[in-house]
Amino acid sequence: MLAGPAGLLQTVALDAETGTRPMPLPELLKGRLRLPVIGAPMFLVSGPELVIAQCRAGIVGSFPALNARPQDVLEEWLAQIEDALAQHDAAHPERPAAPFAVNQIVHGSNERLEHDMAVCLKHRVPIIITSLRPPNPDVVAAAHSYGGLVFHDVISLRHAEKALEGGVDGLILVCAGAGGHAGPLSPFALLPEVRRIFDGTVILSGAITTGRAVLAATALGADLAYMGTRFIATEESRADPRYKQMVVDTTAKDIVYTPMFSGVHGNYLKPSIAAAGLDPDNLPVPDKTKADYKTNRRSRPAAWRDIWGAGQGVGSIDSILPVAACVDCIEAEYRAALDALGAVAGPFATRAAAE
Repeated sequence: MLAGPAGLLQTVALDAETGTRPMPLPELLKGRLRLPVIGAPMFLVSGPELVIAQCRAGIVGSFPALNARPQDVLEEWLAQIEDALAQHDAAHPERPAAPFAVNQIVHGSNERLEHDMAVCLKHRVPIIITSLRPPNPDVVAAAHSYGGLVFHDVISLRHAEKALEGGVDGLILVCAGAGGHAGPLSPFALLPEVRRIFDGTVILSGAITTGRAVLAATALGADLAYMGTRFIATEESRADPRYKQMVVDTTAKDIVYTPMFSGVHGNYLKPSIAAAGLDPDNLPVPDKTKADYKTNRRSRPAAWRDIWGAGQGVGSIDSILPVAACVDCIEAEYRAALDALGAVAGPFATRAAAE
């Protein structure tokens, strides 16, 4: 096994001499990642503290623009992140921080979108993550003007095709089991379909909470793994302490998939639903047209604050850690999985070579 952060990626992203397709990582990411991981943006959970810690630890950190409230706070957060990462890079030139990303909800009811995008472009945010609807081509062009990247969430091949028509740089496949808003498809179904039409950067989401799962995502054909739930239970997340402990205490059976709380299907923790006075096993089906991302509507923030999202991988999380320690654990799991895979695959690889 190759040593060091670069070697860690190269164990999966083998070059053409091995007969394996190399990871098409954009230049902005090359040499900046300790692991092939993006910390997913989480509503009311991700803030500058979490993003800074993730980037310092060597994975992409991100947050939803709508978490910065009121909207003027967004510029303050971006300045805080930029200053902290610049200080890290000056002190540790041998291991620069990973780039960060800001998530934008591209939906007609998000009345902040134009303002928030203008602030992101002003600060030359390295990565823009767009959700719900493909971004306007002008937004993509603006990000590209300074070397930025645009990744878009998709849950189906049709969504992927539309996003690619808009010129995005990468696709985030939000598959079954992902926390918060998630699609119904297995990654074993969606990822191969997307690879038939797109050889660029693919990020995979869906119950990825361990280093072994990160390795599995790349083995399946993804370039990066998208991890959210694992970072809820960290010291730097803005989640309610009860939320963090619930993530530690629950397993996959405690997750319910419903459109009840935003009009879009998502995965939520059953105990939080019950605590809000609802029966998680008998929820009504709302009108999908009621999905709303206006920040002046009290109903949606209250729902997300009291009824908590999480992915089906919660059963693998057993403690609340600082982000640095969490990423250390993920790396150890990733390396152990590589070793175990070599031991398991060895006899079959030998047999195939002999034949």
